Formats: sequence, structure tokens, C-alpha cells
Amino acid sequence: MANEHDEVDRIVEAWNRQRPDLDFSPLEVLSRVDRLSRHLDHSRRDAFRRSELEPWEWDVLSALRRAGEPFQLTPKQLLQQTLVSSGTMTNRIDRLVGRRLVRREADPADGRSVLVVLTGDGKTRVDAAITRLVDAEAVLLAGLTRTDRERLATLLRKLSLGFDL
Repeated sequence: MANEHDEVDRIVEAWNRQRPDLDFSPLEVLSRVDRLSRHLDHSRRDAFRRSELEPWEWDVLSALRRAGEPFQLTPKQLLQQTLVSSGTMTNRIDRLVGRRLVRREADPADGRSVLVVLTGDGKTRVDAAITRLVDAEAVLLAGLTRTDRERLATLLRKLSLGFDL
């Protein structure tokens, strides 16, 4: 494997010839991350499509599913988990209600508030999607050993912690 070269190697080698005064090691890492991100995005969209979900629907439904029984959150909690505006979230909830993947219920703890609740169909779809997603992502990582995966996860976590403030 040490003798194998990918497209990023070819790009960096060309830049090194043209600009030997620069350190291209950031490109060696982040260009690969970018390219892998595109493969991951395609794989995820395919997994969601096969479950008849859009990526934004997955975001909301998976947040509700991860909440555990009784699979409900307030719109504010959904906002915090999906990082969208309140107007966008209201629109998303409306559309998911229209598809019967979630329903709104009065919050028994606060009569002025509502809860967004995952329906049976919503749970079935999100469970199918997570199964497809995990299977698809395992294929993307098939070339790595479990130790390699753990090492890579540790390094990526270390890098991402600098952005998750």
C-alpha cells in the first residue's frame, strides 16, 4: 500500500514542483477529507432515498428516535440538535406531519407548549434508514482494520473538537 498513489498525491506532487516553497501537508489531509466527504454524502443520500427520506427529514426523525421512548422532543430541542432556524424547523415539522411521520401533541408538563412525536411509520423509516446508513458506511471503511478505524476516529475527534465550541 505504501507505493499506491491517489489523485491527491498527484495534485500535491504537481504543486510541489511548481511551488516548492510551500508546505502542502494540509492539502494532503483535507483534500482527502473533502473527497471522502463527497463519497459519504452520496452514500448517505442513497441510504435515505431507499427509505424514502430526504436528508433534512432524516435529521429530524433521527433526533426523535435517539431520544428514546416515547420518541418525543420539543421544537426547541429539535432546533438545538439540528442547528436550523425556528422558521425552518416549523416548516420541516409541518411537512413531516403532512407525511404522517411525526405528530404534534400538547405538552402535558406545559399546556402552552407542544411536543413533536415520532409516529409508527416515522420510526419504521428511520430504523430502516439507520440500518442502511450503517451498512453503507461500513462499506466505505472496509479497507481499514478496526484498529485503523479507532485511530482515525480519535484523530478526527481531536481535530473536530477545535470547531465544536
